[in-house]
Amino acid sequence: MQSDTVTRCAPSPTGYLHAGHAYAAGIAWLRARQAHGRFLLRIEDIDTTRCRPELTDAIFEDLAWLGLSWEQPVRRQSQHFAEYAAALDSLRQRDLLYPCFCTRKQIQAEINAAGQAPHGFEGAVYPGTCRHLSGAEREARMAGGEAYALRLDMAAACQQAGRWPLHWHDETAGAQSVTPDLLIQGFGDVVLARKEIPASYHLCVSHDDVLQGITLVTRGSDLFAATHLHRLLQALFGWPVPDYAHHPLLLDDSGERLAKRKNAPTLRDQRAAGVTPAALWQQVGLDPASFGG
Repeated sequence: MQSDTVTRCAPSPTGYLHAGHAYAAGIAWLRARQAHGRFLLRIEDIDTTRCRPELTDAIFEDLAWLGLSWEQPVRRQSQHFAEYAAALDSLRQRDLLYPCFCTRKQIQAEINAAGQAPHGFEGAVYPGTCRHLSGAEREARMAGGEAYALRLDMAAACQQAGRWPLHWHDETAGAQSVTPDLLIQGFGDVVLARKEIPASYHLCVSHDDVLQGITLVTRGSDLFAATHLHRLLQALFGWPVPDYAHHPLLLDDSGERLAKRKNAPTLRDQRAAGVTPAALWQQVGLDPASFGG
C-alpha cells in the first residue's frame, strides 16, 4: 500500500553529475521506496545563464543508468517563472521586497569601508544600503533602466511571519528553532530575484516543495542553515512544513567536498571507464542490492 511519503531529487543542469549527486539521489530514492512512497525528479534550471538542455538530458541518462526511476512529468523550473513571479508579487504587495541597485563591487567596498561586516551563513551580510531609499528614488532609478535585484526586508518579514519561534525538524539534529535574530544576523536582506535570474534558489525550492507535496526533503548538510530561511518563507506564505534529513557530503581524497567546479570525476566518465552501477553504489556507501545491482 502506497504511503504519503514523497521525496525528491533536484539537480541543476550546470555540469555533469558526479558521485555526490548519485549519493543524494540514491538516498531520496531509497527513502521513498522504503516507505512505499513516491520519488520525484525536479530540474532546477532557473539560472538560464549557466544551465544547458544537453546537461538536463545527461541527468536523465545518468540517473537511469544508476537504476533509478521517477514519476512523469519532470518539473523544470525554467518553465514556471510566472509562478515564481506571482510569489514575488505577493511579497511586494506586503512591502516585504525592495530593489537593490548595489553591485557586488559596491557592496564589498561598503563592507571594507566599515572595517568589518557581520558574517552570516552565506558570507558577509548585506549592509542594507538600499533599504532606506525613498519610493520616489526607487521608481526613478528603475524607470531609468538601472539594474537591480529584489531583496527581502528581513526585519519586516519577521514582523509578518507570525508567532515566534518557528520550528522545523531534522532527522539527525532534531528539533530546530528559528528566531528573528538568527535570520537577521545569519542572512540579512537576502536576494530573492536578480535581473539574470528571475527568482532565487531559496524561493523556488520552497515554492516547489509545497507545490509538489514533498513530505521529506533529503539533501546535503551544506543546506542545513538555509532551511532556517526556507522555514521563514513557509511561514510568510502559509505553506506546510516538510520533514528534513540532511546527510553528510561526500569528500574527495584530500578531504574536500566533491564539486563540479573542482572537476570531480563525472558519472559519465566513470561509466565510460567501465565502472558499473553496482560499483558506483558501493563507492558512495549504499547497498547495490537496494537498486537492483
